[in-house]
Amino acid sequence: MFSTLKEDIQTVFARDPAARSVLEVIFWYPGFHALLFHRLAHKLWGLRFRWLARGVSQMGRLFTGIEIHPGAKIGRRFFIDHGMGVVIGETAEVGDDVLMYHGVTLGGVSLAKTKRHPTIEDKVVIGAGAKILGPVVVGRNSKIGAGSVVVRDVPPYSTVVGVPGRVVFRTPGEASRNNDLDHGELPDPETRALQCLMDQVRELDHQVQELREEMKRSREDKEPGDKDRPAAPLPKSLP
Repeated sequence: MFSTLKEDIQTVFARDPAARSVLEVIFWYPGFHALLFHRLAHKLWGLRFRWLARGVSQMGRLFTGIEIHPGAKIGRRFFIDHGMGVVIGETAEVGDDVLMYHGVTLGGVSLAKTKRHPTIEDKVVIGAGAKILGPVVVGRNSKIGAGSVVVRDVPPYSTVVGVPGRVVFRTPGEASRNNDLDHGELPDPETRALQCLMDQVRELDHQVQELREEMKRSREDKEPGDKDRPAAPLPKSLP
Protein backbone atom coordinates (compact mmCIF):
# COMPACT_ATOMS: atom_id res chain seq x y z
CA MET A 1 0.00 0.00 0.00
CA PHE A 2 2.75 2.44 0.95
CA SER A 3 4.72 1.68 -2.20
CA THR A 4 1.61 2.42 -4.28
CA LEU A 5 1.06 5.73 -2.47
CA LYS A 6 4.70 6.65 -3.00
CA GLU A 7 4.39 5.85 -6.69
CA ASP A 8 1.23 7.98 -6.98
CA ILE A 9 2.98 10.94 -5.34
CA GLN A 10 6.00 10.56 -7.61
CA THR A 11 3.65 10.50 -10.60
CA VAL A 12 2.18 13.86 -9.56
CA PHE A 13 5.63 15.42 -9.40
CA ALA A 14 6.53 13.92 -12.78
CA ARG A 15 3.37 15.20 -14.51
CA ASP A 16 2.63 18.53 -12.80
CA PRO A 17 5.31 21.24 -12.60
CA ALA A 18 3.11 23.13 -10.12
CA ALA A 19 3.60 20.48 -7.41
CA ARG A 20 5.94 21.86 -4.73
CA SER A 21 5.87 19.48 -1.79
CA VAL A 22 4.64 16.06 -0.72
CA LEU A 23 2.28 17.59 1.83
CA GLU A 24 0.73 19.76 -0.87
CA VAL A 25 0.07 16.69 -2.99
CA ILE A 26 -1.37 14.67 -0.10
CA PHE A 27 -3.72 17.40 1.13
CA TRP A 28 -4.69 19.45 -1.91
CA TYR A 29 -4.55 17.35 -5.10
CA PRO A 30 -8.04 16.07 -6.08
CA GLY A 31 -6.66 13.65 -8.67
CA PHE A 32 -4.59 11.97 -5.97
CA HIS A 33 -7.59 11.83 -3.61
CA ALA A 34 -9.85 10.42 -6.33
CA LEU A 35 -7.48 7.48 -6.82
CA LEU A 36 -7.49 6.74 -3.08
CA PHE A 37 -11.29 6.69 -2.99
CA HIS A 38 -11.44 4.56 -6.14
CA ARG A 39 -9.00 1.94 -4.89
CA LEU A 40 -11.09 1.42 -1.77
CA ALA A 41 -14.36 1.41 -3.74
CA HIS A 42 -12.95 -0.99 -6.35
CA LYS A 43 -11.78 -3.37 -3.64
CA LEU A 44 -15.25 -3.39 -2.07
CA TRP A 45 -16.81 -3.86 -5.52
CA GLY A 46 -14.65 -6.91 -6.10
CA LEU A 47 -15.73 -8.32 -2.74
CA ARG A 48 -19.35 -7.83 -3.86
CA PHE A 49 -20.09 -5.11 -1.30
CA ARG A 50 -21.67 -3.17 -4.15
CA TRP A 51 -23.84 -0.81 -2.09
CA LEU A 52 -20.95 0.20 0.13
CA ALA A 53 -18.65 0.55 -2.89
CA ARG A 54 -21.06 2.99 -4.53
CA GLY A 55 -21.20 4.95 -1.28
CA VAL A 56 -17.42 5.32 -1.17
CA SER A 57 -17.42 6.31 -4.85
CA GLN A 58 -20.01 9.01 -4.21
CA MET A 59 -17.98 10.35 -1.31
CA GLY A 60 -15.01 10.65 -3.63
CA ARG A 61 -17.19 12.45 -6.16
CA LEU A 62 -18.43 14.86 -3.48
CA PHE A 63 -14.93 15.74 -2.27
CA THR A 64 -13.08 15.85 -5.60
CA GLY A 65 -15.59 16.49 -8.39
CA ILE A 66 -14.28 13.33 -10.08
CA GLU A 67 -16.65 10.43 -10.62
CA ILE A 68 -15.07 7.01 -11.10
CA HIS A 69 -17.39 4.02 -11.01
CA PRO A 70 -16.19 1.34 -8.56
CA GLY A 71 -16.22 -1.25 -11.34
CA ALA A 72 -13.77 0.68 -13.56
CA LYS A 73 -10.26 -0.76 -13.87
CA ILE A 74 -7.47 1.78 -13.38
CA GLY A 75 -3.80 1.05 -14.06
CA ARG A 76 -0.66 2.31 -12.36
CA ARG A 77 0.72 5.85 -12.42
CA PHE A 78 -2.61 7.26 -13.59
CA PHE A 79 -2.78 11.03 -13.11
CA ILE A 80 -5.83 13.31 -13.39
CA ASP A 81 -4.73 16.94 -13.64
CA HIS A 82 -7.19 19.36 -11.95
CA GLY A 83 -9.88 16.72 -12.39
CA MET A 84 -13.16 18.60 -12.02
CA GLY A 85 -15.88 17.06 -14.17
CA VAL A 86 -14.07 13.80 -15.01
CA VAL A 87 -16.46 10.85 -15.42
CA ILE A 88 -15.27 7.24 -15.85
CA GLY A 89 -17.91 4.57 -16.44
CA GLU A 90 -18.34 1.11 -14.97
CA THR A 91 -16.72 -1.00 -17.69
CA ALA A 92 -13.99 1.48 -18.58
CA GLU A 93 -10.39 0.27 -18.49
CA VAL A 94 -7.44 2.64 -18.12
CA GLY A 95 -3.88 1.42 -18.65
CA ASP A 96 -0.61 2.48 -17.06
CA ASP A 97 0.97 5.96 -17.32
CA VAL A 98 -2.21 7.62 -18.59
CA LEU A 99 -2.54 11.40 -18.25
CA MET A 100 -6.06 12.85 -18.17
CA TYR A 101 -7.16 16.47 -17.88
CA HIS A 102 -10.37 17.93 -16.43
CA GLY A 103 -13.76 17.50 -18.04
CA VAL A 104 -12.98 14.16 -19.68
CA THR A 105 -15.73 11.56 -20.06
CA LEU A 106 -15.22 7.84 -20.63
CA GLY A 107 -18.87 7.11 -21.30
CA GLY A 108 -21.16 4.50 -22.78
CA VAL A 109 -23.63 4.62 -25.66
CA SER A 110 -25.58 1.44 -24.90
CA LEU A 111 -27.98 0.27 -22.21
CA ALA A 112 -26.87 -3.34 -22.54
CA LYS A 113 -25.09 -4.82 -19.54
CA THR A 114 -21.95 -5.61 -21.48
CA LYS A 115 -18.62 -3.92 -22.13
CA ARG A 116 -19.94 -0.46 -23.07
CA HIS A 117 -17.17 1.94 -22.02
CA PRO A 118 -13.77 2.73 -23.56
CA THR A 119 -10.48 0.96 -23.11
CA ILE A 120 -7.52 3.34 -22.79
CA GLU A 121 -4.19 1.65 -23.36
CA ASP A 122 -0.84 2.63 -21.81
CA LYS A 123 0.73 6.11 -22.07
CA VAL A 124 -2.29 7.88 -23.55
CA VAL A 125 -2.84 11.63 -23.08
CA ILE A 126 -6.45 12.88 -23.05
CA GLY A 127 -6.94 16.63 -23.33
CA ALA A 128 -9.42 18.73 -21.37
CA GLY A 129 -13.08 18.23 -22.20
CA ALA A 130 -12.55 15.24 -24.50
CA LYS A 131 -15.34 12.67 -24.71
CA ILE A 132 -14.57 9.04 -25.52
CA LEU A 133 -17.81 7.14 -25.97
CA GLY A 134 -18.64 3.47 -26.40
CA PRO A 135 -16.50 0.33 -26.22
CA VAL A 136 -13.76 1.84 -28.36
CA VAL A 137 -10.04 1.21 -27.89
CA VAL A 138 -7.56 4.08 -27.76
CA GLY A 139 -4.18 2.62 -28.71
CA ARG A 140 -1.05 3.08 -26.64
CA ASN A 141 0.91 6.33 -26.86
CA SER A 142 -2.01 8.12 -28.53
CA LYS A 143 -3.08 11.70 -27.84
CA ILE A 144 -6.65 12.99 -27.79
CA GLY A 145 -6.98 16.74 -28.33
CA ALA A 146 -9.05 18.94 -26.03
CA GLY A 147 -12.76 18.94 -26.83
CA SER A 148 -12.56 15.98 -29.21
CA VAL A 149 -15.35 13.39 -29.37
CA VAL A 150 -14.00 9.91 -30.06
CA VAL A 151 -16.51 7.27 -31.20
CA ARG A 152 -14.20 4.96 -33.18
CA ASP A 153 -11.08 2.97 -32.35
CA VAL A 154 -7.83 4.93 -32.36
CA PRO A 155 -4.68 3.18 -33.65
CA PRO A 156 -1.56 3.30 -31.47
CA TYR A 157 0.73 6.36 -31.74
CA SER A 158 -2.06 8.54 -33.17
CA THR A 159 -3.16 12.10 -32.54
CA VAL A 160 -6.91 12.73 -32.69
CA VAL A 161 -8.76 16.05 -32.89
CA GLY A 162 -12.23 17.24 -33.89
CA VAL A 163 -15.89 16.31 -33.60
CA PRO A 164 -16.15 13.49 -34.40
CA GLY A 165 -12.51 12.73 -33.64
CA ARG A 166 -10.24 12.14 -36.62
CA VAL A 167 -6.69 10.84 -36.70
CA VAL A 168 -4.71 13.80 -38.03
CA PHE A 169 -1.34 12.11 -37.95
CA ARG A 170 0.53 9.11 -36.62
CA THR A 171 4.07 9.12 -35.32
CA PRO A 172 6.70 6.41 -34.91
CA GLY A 173 6.94 4.78 -31.52
CA GLU A 174 10.21 6.42 -30.53
CA ALA A 175 8.80 9.88 -31.26
CA SER A 176 5.74 9.40 -29.05
CA ARG A 177 7.27 8.53 -25.73
CA ASN A 178 6.61 11.91 -24.12
CA ASN A 179 3.27 12.93 -22.67
CA ASP A 180 3.18 16.41 -24.21
CA LEU A 181 0.11 17.52 -26.12
CA ASP A 182 0.91 20.90 -27.64
CA HIS A 183 -2.50 22.09 -28.79
CA GLY A 184 -0.96 25.08 -30.54
CA GLU A 185 0.73 22.70 -32.97
CA LEU A 186 -2.26 20.45 -33.66
CA PRO A 187 -3.65 20.64 -37.21
CA ASP A 188 -7.27 21.64 -37.83
CA PRO A 189 -8.81 19.14 -40.30
CA GLU A 190 -11.84 21.35 -41.06
CA THR A 191 -9.69 24.36 -41.86
CA ARG A 192 -7.45 22.17 -44.00
CA ALA A 193 -10.46 20.84 -45.96
CA LEU A 194 -11.77 24.38 -46.53
CA GLN A 195 -8.33 25.48 -47.67
CA CYS A 196 -8.25 22.65 -50.23
CA LEU A 197 -11.66 23.75 -51.56
CA MET A 198 -10.49 27.37 -51.83
CA ASP A 199 -7.38 26.26 -53.72
CA GLN A 200 -9.55 24.35 -56.19
CA VAL A 201 -11.88 27.35 -56.66
CA ARG A 202 -8.91 29.61 -57.39
CA GLU A 203 -7.54 27.09 -59.88
CA LEU A 204 -10.90 26.84 -61.68
CA ASP A 205 -11.21 30.65 -61.76
CA HIS A 206 -7.74 30.87 -63.29
CA GLN A 207 -8.70 28.34 -65.98
CA VAL A 208 -11.91 30.24 -66.77
CA GLN A 209 -9.93 33.48 -67.20
CA GLU A 210 -7.52 31.74 -69.57
CA LEU A 211 -10.43 30.40 -71.65
CA ARG A 212 -11.96 33.87 -71.86
CA GLU A 213 -8.68 35.37 -73.00
CA GLU A 214 -8.28 32.65 -75.63
CA MET A 215 -11.80 33.20 -76.98
CA LYS A 216 -11.21 36.96 -77.11
CA ARG A 217 -7.99 36.50 -79.09
CA SER A 218 -9.67 34.08 -81.49
CA ARG A 219 -12.42 36.64 -82.25
CA GLU A 220 -9.86 39.40 -82.82
CA ASP A 221 -7.88 37.19 -85.22
CA LYS A 222 -10.86 36.67 -87.57
CA GLU A 223 -10.95 38.48 -90.93
CA PRO A 224 -13.32 41.50 -91.10
CA GLY A 225 -15.58 39.76 -93.65
CA ASP A 226 -15.96 36.68 -91.53
CA LYS A 227 -18.24 38.46 -89.08
CA ASP A 228 -20.89 39.22 -91.80
CA ARG A 229 -20.58 35.96 -93.67
CA PRO A 230 -23.63 33.71 -93.05
CA ALA A 231 -22.99 30.41 -91.50
CA ALA A 232 -22.82 27.43 -93.84
CA PRO A 233 -26.11 25.49 -94.03
CA LEU A 234 -26.29 22.20 -92.28
CA PRO A 235 -26.07 19.15 -94.60
CA LYS A 236 -29.33 17.47 -95.44
CA SER A 237 -29.96 14.13 -93.86
CA LEU A 238 -29.71 11.07 -96.03
CA PRO A 239 -32.99 9.50 -97.24
